[in-house]
Amino acid sequence: MWHNNKTVSRTYTSKDSQNCHAIISGISGWQKIKTGSSDGVSNVFHALNAARAGAKKVDVYIINNQIERVVMR
Repeated sequence: MWHNNKTVSRTYTSKDSQNCHAIISGISGWQKIKTGSSDGVSNVFHALNAARAGAKKVDVYIINNQIERVVMR
């Protein structure tokens, strides 16, 4: 499901492979970035961090509490 025009308030990562999360306004709790492709996880994580740093809004596609896609506005 797409969640549009949201703010990224926090991001988190650790040394563990593909372990990245974000808190998105209006969505309850930490949302994990869907794993399976290290490049995909990195790309989504970088986009969320860029949006947070630049105070930009995002559209995020979330299924089963996992972020699969992000579009920065």
